[in-house]
Parts: sequence; structure tokens; C-alpha cells
Amino acid sequence: MSLFQTLVFALVQGITELFPISSVGHGVLLPFLFHWPNIQGSAKFLPYLVMLHVGTALALLIFFIVDWLVFLRAVFVPFKAADQWEARYARKEFFLLIVATIPAVILGGLFTKKFEALFGSPRVAMIFLIVNGMILLFGDRLMKRTGWKESHDLTYGQALVVGILQSLALIPGFSRSGMSMIGGMMYGLRYEAAARFSFLLATPIIFGAAVKELPKLHHAPHGMLSMALIGGLVAGVVAFFSTWFLMRYFKTREVRALRPFGIYCLVVGVGTLLLSFFI
Repeated sequence: MSLFQTLVFALVQGITELFPISSVGHGVLLPFLFHWPNIQGSAKFLPYLVMLHVGTALALLIFFIVDWLVFLRAVFVPFKAADQWEARYARKEFFLLIVATIPAVILGGLFTKKFEALFGSPRVAMIFLIVNGMILLFGDRLMKRTGWKESHDLTYGQALVVGILQSLALIPGFSRSGMSMIGGMMYGLRYEAAARFSFLLATPIIFGAAVKELPKLHHAPHGMLSMALIGGLVAGVVAFFSTWFLMRYFKTREVRALRPFGIYCLVVGVGTLLLSFFI
């Protein structure tokens, strides 16, 4: 793994993890497009990608640190009487995030080997990137102009559905943020609220994957661990600014905010799939 390859992966990861265009799908496609078979076939490729995701998760944790501190205070520190409603909303949202995390934990644990096998198949990523684009275009129509809810208005059953949709991202080509955003929009969340809930939900999921996969880097080829650390740092910096941009973007869009991302996924998915038949 060279420094150039690491920087390419990190830049793409920092952008695509938050943008609803599938970071894992792009991570699988990059070795195919740049003809890097030494990376694609490595048993350490998945732990390497997870390290890049850790950088993203740290960026999200920093960006939403106030929210997480409010959650911790609501759960563990008694509020004053005047703050009871704020505490109740924060406490409920915290437990909604826990519930929405459960499906990915269960499915990821039960079908680890099957999902890992997909990381070596660029064509799988291409096909599901196309499907992801179609879902984004269809899901965009779920946005309502009125009757918007906040994430704490979700029920626990609805949070579970959001978590199930998020679990699709275990398959390369599906976007975690895109699927969870559409899940929130199904139940009346506006773009900004759906994006915020999706970004908050990413942090425990990524750190959970890190606990499982990162120890595998201990026996990685010489230099791969250092490259993974550099990549994680760069991905984190890029992800922080990506989050800032997207939160502003979704705040100012009332309709069709997901359309550009859906079209992008269709173009990249179809384009790379056609290319795969000629190279």
C-alpha cells in the first residue's frame, strides 16, 4: 500500500461515507478502476477500510460532540425541573439510536463471512450502486412539505426499521447514510433531521466494526498499519468538512435534495458495469 493509494482511499472515504453514495462501494471499485489487484485480494483490505471509517467516526463524534454530551447528561445526570422536557427528548433520542443500531450488529455478526466475500467483487458493488441510486430517487419523493417531525418523535419500532435499512450498507454499493435517511423520511423527518439522525447513528456502528476488524491489522504486511493510520487521519479531516457541508445543504433544501446523489450513483454504477465487460 503506497502513500498515493492511501491518500486516494482516504479522500474518497471522507467524502463518500457521509454523502449517500456508498463509501464501501467506492472502496471496492477503486482497486478495480486503478488496477490495484494487490489491494483488492488482500485479507487485510477490510480492516484497512474499517480504519478509514474510524477516522470518519471520530470526525462525526467531534462534529456532534455537544449532542453526545447532552445524551450522556440526560441519561446519567439529573436535570433541573425547567429542563425536564429537554432531558426527556434527549434521553429518548439516545435510546432510539441504540435500537436502530441493533439490526446491523445482529446481521453483521450472523453473516460476517458472506458479507466479507462481497468485498472482493467489484461487479456486486456496481450493481448495488445502481440499486442505491434508484432507491435514492424513489425515496426522495417521500419528503413532505409539511408536518415535519424531529428524530425524538420517532417510535422505537420506526427506529428499528431505520436500523434495518441501514443494515443494507453491509452490502457494497448501498449507502448507510442514504438508506437510514430514507428510513427517517418515511416517518416524517425532514432532510436535515434525517441526516443528523443518520450521522449520529454512524458513530456506534463504525466503532463496533473497528473493535472486530482492527486487530487483524496487527499481522498486516509491513507498512500497511502506518498507511491505515495516515488514511484514517486524512479521511477524518475530509469527513468533518463533508459533514459541515451536508448539514448546511440539507438545511436549505426542502425537496429533491437526494436527486443529485441518486443520479450520480446511477451514472457511476452503469458506467463501471459497462466498463467491466471490456477490461
